Amino acid sequence: MPACGSASEPMTPLAIHGGRLAAARAAFPDAPSPWLDLSTGVNPRPYPAQRASRAARARLPDLAETRALEVAAAHAFGCAPERVLATPGAEAAIRLLASTLEVRSAAIAGPTYSGHAEAWVAAGVAIEMVERVRLGETAAGMLVLVNPNNPDGASTPRAEVADLAGRRGGWLIVDESFVETAPDLSVAGMEMERLVVLRSFGKFYGLAGLRLGFVVGDPALIDRLRSRQGEWPVSADAIAAGLAAYPDTAWAARTRTRLTRDAGRLDRLLAETGFELVGGTTLFRLVRAPDASRRFERLARTGVLVRPFAYAADWIRFGLPPAWGWRRLETALMESAA
Repeated sequence: MPACGSASEPMTPLAIHGGRLAAARAAFPDAPSPWLDLSTGVNPRPYPAQRASRAARARLPDLAETRALEVAAAHAFGCAPERVLATPGAEAAIRLLASTLEVRSAAIAGPTYSGHAEAWVAAGVAIEMVERVRLGETAAGMLVLVNPNNPDGASTPRAEVADLAGRRGGWLIVDESFVETAPDLSVAGMEMERLVVLRSFGKFYGLAGLRLGFVVGDPALIDRLRSRQGEWPVSADAIAAGLAAYPDTAWAARTRTRLTRDAGRLDRLLAETGFELVGGTTLFRLVRAPDASRRFERLARTGVLVRPFAYAADWIRFGLPPAWGWRRLETALMESAA
C-alpha cells in the first residue's frame, strides 16, 4: 500500500468514512498513542447513560421494551409512536430503506454522506447527484436530502423541505442525523405519506458504539420495515440509553450550549493556523487549505486523525476534541502549519 496522506492524494480508506482508526494505525505506525480521533462528528462528551441490567443483557429484549423506546423517541421527535421504528443505527436504516422501497431512480443532494449512494447502488437503483439549489427539478423516484448536511453543514429550512415533500410525486428521505444541533430544521413531525425521516442517536448523545437509529414515516411503511427487520433490532443497552436520554431535555439544552461554545473555539483555532472555514454543524467543522493533504498527513503523524476527502483535496473535516485533547490539537495544528 502506498504511503497514506501523500501530498497529492490522501489514503483512500481514510477519505471514505471517519473513525477508521485501524487503518490510520496501519498507515502511520510511528504515531504516538492514544490517537486523538477527530474524524467523526460524534459528541466527545457522551450522555451518562447506565448500561442495562445484567438480567436484561442476559435475555432477548422484550418487544414491549423496544416499543417503549420508540414511544420515547417519538415524543422527542414530535411525532406519533406508530410512525417510529428503532434500528441498529442510521446506517442500517439507510440500507433497510434501499432494499425495501421499490424505485428505479434516486437523486441525492450532494456532496454528502457517501453511505446513501452506496446503499442505493447496491440495491440496483440508478442514482444522480443534484445540487441543493436544484432539488425541485429532479424527477427521480427517490430524493435524499441530508439536513443539516454532512460534511458542509448546509441546511434547508423546514418550510422549504415541507413544500418540497408536498410537491414531489416520489419519495423524499430526509436524513436528520445531525438535526439535534439545529432542532428547528426537523420535519419528523410532519405526516406525509412519502416523507421518510432518519434519525441518529449516537452522534448528538455521543454513544455511536451503541448503534441506535430510527426511521420515521407513514405507519404502513413502518410496518413493512418492521417485518423485514425482525423482532430484536436493537440491544438492551441501546434501549436503556435511549429511554434515559430522550426525556432528559435539560441535558440536551446544556449540551447544545456547550457545543456552540466549543465549535466557536475550534473555529478560532483553525483560523489561527491557516484554515478557511467552509461550514459544518456544532459537532464538526469543515475547513479548506491549499495544502490540506500535506497537513492531514502531518496531523496523522502526531496521532491526530481528521477526515480528508477524495473528491475535494483541499478539504478537511474536524470533529470536536474531548477536554483533554484541546492542547494536543493546538500543538499539532501549529506543527502542521510550519
